[in-house]
Amino acid sequence: MSTTAAGPLTGLKVIDLATLFAGPLAATMLGDFGADVIKVEHPRKPDPSRGHGPAKDGVGLWWKLLGRNKRTLTLDLSAPGGRDVLLRLAAETDVIIENFRPGTLERWGLGPEELHAVNPRLVLARVTGFGQFGPYAHRPGFGTLAEAMSGFAAITGEPDGPPTLPPFGLADSIAALATAYAVMAALAGREKTGEGQVVDLAIIEPILTVLGPQPLWYD
Repeated sequence: MSTTAAGPLTGLKVIDLATLFAGPLAATMLGDFGADVIKVEHPRKPDPSRGHGPAKDGVGLWWKLLGRNKRTLTLDLSAPGGRDVLLRLAAETDVIIENFRPGTLERWGLGPEELHAVNPRLVLARVTGFGQFGPYAHRPGFGTLAEAMSGFAAITGEPDGPPTLPPFGLADSIAALATAYAVMAALAGREKTGEGQVVDLAIIEPILTVLGPQPLWYD
């Protein structure tokens, strides 16, 4: 894409409420193609990627990666004032990406019902370890768990050695690609129905998909 031409997503407004790593990377990808992305951080607990891993000149390299093409503001979403500000922003936003544990936004009065009440066209993408529903929904989940539980780690490394995890955020990155794709599909659907949707993305599912028939072989 030309750095001088407007991107194909110019005019699309995105709010990034997520942290480490799949949700923010999905928002970054949308920003790479022209979307206007606002990154929301807690006023006392900034995004962990600012201090995660290596840094240069005091700036975390993960933050430089995930924070590109984004504007930032701070909100305490658990406080009434922060909730009110987010609802005002949501009224003029196309996409919100979040990765809190299921039920957290609802507890703050910011669940899909409240968000769609102020903006029926909003696409809400929810990225968690195991999805919004099911027996594992309320368990914390990270890419490392997805890489192990999917069976990926069991097929890497030496044949007679232990399961081997990738030395980078593989499951999170695949989930970010899947989230960005799902958001675009939801936006395309909105053009037909006029209504937004909720994207329920479990980090474990995209890596299961790219493993091909391996889970079926195991079964």
